[in-house]
Amino acid sequence: MMEELANELVEQLECVAVFTVHIGGWEIPIYESTVITWVIMLLVLLLSLFLTRNLQVHPTGKRQLFAEMLVTKIEGFITDMVGEEAKGYVPYLSTVLIYLAFANLIGLFGVKPPTKDLNVTAALALMSIVLVQYASIHSKGAGGWLKSFKEPMAIVTPINILELFIKPLSLCMRLFGNVLGAFVIMELIKILAPAVAPVPFSLYFDIFDGLIQAYVFVFLTSLYIREAVE
Repeated sequence: MMEELANELVEQLECVAVFTVHIGGWEIPIYESTVITWVIMLLVLLLSLFLTRNLQVHPTGKRQLFAEMLVTKIEGFITDMVGEEAKGYVPYLSTVLIYLAFANLIGLFGVKPPTKDLNVTAALALMSIVLVQYASIHSKGAGGWLKSFKEPMAIVTPINILELFIKPLSLCMRLFGNVLGAFVIMELIKILAPAVAPVPFSLYFDIFDGLIQAYVFVFLTSLYIREAVE
């Protein structure tokens, strides 16, 4: 039983190359997580085109009213977290929230979520921390950004510098670990109680927990940006 679970876990962690692109003498493997991300991008694009088709200044159709409500809710939700001073970063954070929500929920359709690929979570974390440092430099200037490493006192400068590497690592491993942990728990439940138990637990881990992980990632990024600009 445990050997079967271990093999399944190894399979989930394995990065599978769907096809290879040849450019000159270079061979670029295109992995499964990349293809699924393209599918998510296409789905979001098609949904956006559908919701924004034939927009009116004074909307009367349910489709446009729903689209405006959705955008307003997401923007207001993230603005409350990041603060008015960093409102310019809301579009990026909204995009990450939508992507992670789709990425975690796509597992309901029997597709491997791209967030099970450590490369994906690492890239998202790196992008977020680079944005945090940009926000700090943009708000305080290069001099103020460098001085911030000596706050609250010069003796903690090495620790503040170390945080540049700790924060993206924690973001990456938190998202990756929670998604992978949910998979392990679900596999154990399927082995121990294959008939009935997996159904409600699947609803929790595949829907609720997936959305929670998207929220936590965006919340922490928002918190770091808020600290950087204040």
